[in-house]
Parts: sequence; C-alpha cells; structure tokens
Amino acid sequence: MRTHWSVQPATYLYWEQKEHFLLEHDTYPVWTIFAVEQGQFAYRFGEHEGEGGFGDLIVCPPGTAFYRRTLTALTFHFIQFIWEEPGKPEEDALLAGRWTIRDVERLSSTYRYLRSIGRGVQGEPVLGRMKHMIEDLWRLLEIEYNRAAQDKLTEGNHPGPQMQQARQWLEDHGCTASMSMSHLARLLDLTPVQLTRQFRSAYGTTPSEFVTGLRLRAACRLLEDSTQSIDLIAQQCGYENGFYLSRVFTAKLGITPSQYRRQHRL
Repeated sequence: MRTHWSVQPATYLYWEQKEHFLLEHDTYPVWTIFAVEQGQFAYRFGEHEGEGGFGDLIVCPPGTAFYRRTLTALTFHFIQFIWEEPGKPEEDALLAGRWTIRDVERLSSTYRYLRSIGRGVQGEPVLGRMKHMIEDLWRLLEIEYNRAAQDKLTEGNHPGPQMQQARQWLEDHGCTASMSMSHLARLLDLTPVQLTRQFRSAYGTTPSEFVTGLRLRAACRLLEDSTQSIDLIAQQCGYENGFYLSRVFTAKLGITPSQYRRQHRL
C-alpha cells in the first residue's frame, strides 16, 4: 500500500442530478475518481464492473477506457489528480475499482467542503486548497483498503455462512420498524453480544451501524425521488416517525432531511 498520499489536483467538477453522460465511455490521462453523493450509475473498466451509489468512490487509473451509464439521476464529484510521488505500479493497480466508505459522517463533511470550495469553478482546475480535501478522500479509502487487507490475512474475518445469513437478513428486514437484533440473534442461535462481535469481525461494523447505513441510504433515495412527508419516509426506513429519522440523519450526515431535500431536488 502507498506510504505517500500527496496529490496534485488536475480537475474538479461537481455534477448535480445528471440524467445521462454525454459519452458512453472516455479514457482519462490521469487518475480519476467518481465520488457519488446521490443516485446510481453502472460502470465498467478493465477487470472492474458494477454499480456505484451513495458512499462509493469509483477509482479509474490513467489510460483505461471507462464505460458508464446513469441508472438514476446522478450527483457526484468528478476528481482528477496525479501523484506527487510515484508509487509501485503493482500497488497502485490495487487502488482501482469501487470502494465503499463506511465513515459516512466524515465522508459527508468532506463532500460539503469540496462543494463549498469548488462552486463557481466548474471546468477549471481545482483550487490549491482543494488538495487537502482530495487527500482526505484517499485517507478514507486507505482505511477501507487496510480493512480489506486485514480480512484476507485474518481467517476469522472471512464472513462464514452464519454471518452471511445475518447480513442478508439485515438487508431484507433492516428498513422495517419491527426489525429486532434479539430476534436475529435467536435465529442464529447466538446471544446479542456474540452476534455483534462476530458481525464486526466479519464486516468491520456492528449490526446496528450496518442497519443505520441501510436506512439512511433508503431515506436519501426517497428524499430525492419523492415528495412524501418526512414522517412517511421515516416509516418506510424503519423509524417510528420523522423526529427520530431527523435526529439520526442530522447526527450522521450533518444536515437535516428537509435541507437535504432542498439541495437535491430537481
């Protein structure tokens, strides 16, 4: 893994509610990041293929044809840069692909700074003070990289069938108000403490934190794509009412649901 994370910004663009890409594919001469705030898009480059959404950093190395297609209206940061110090090619190659950032609070804060610094300079090279924020994105990616590496080195961190079942159950029931961690623990013949410990070992986060991420992503989609009240959205995301959703949403993302909707409404 790289020991030097200093970058020289090349280009920064912030796209809001982009309905489609002008070109089906493009090839960039420098490192490029698609940092998704809202919406989803499909991508393909080299050996990498998938979909990117909220919290994902899609990292494309230089000289690689990048195919992309919006799935929903897309809001994202388009960042290009070069490394100030060369790294080992085999290590840099491992940085390409999709990285999902789990620390959504810090990520959202970084995005706010990027938007603030970058407003009014679309199409122009980024300002020098944006360098720190781009490097912060790489620090977040480094954390995820190290987690993935640790998972490979530590046999106990490989999700076994039981924890895979737990994750699937949480994905299926996490946005329902009746969802109970105690019930899940009983299904798996575990105590709640054992469930939390094993899930964290397997996925690097607790079941509760995992569910919160699911609920907030669902809330963001509904705030963007519907005119439903905050109370109705809360009920669809597993919260009793809009007050509880607003409290969690603001604590985690640093903005209220109403403010988020105003910023990202078409």
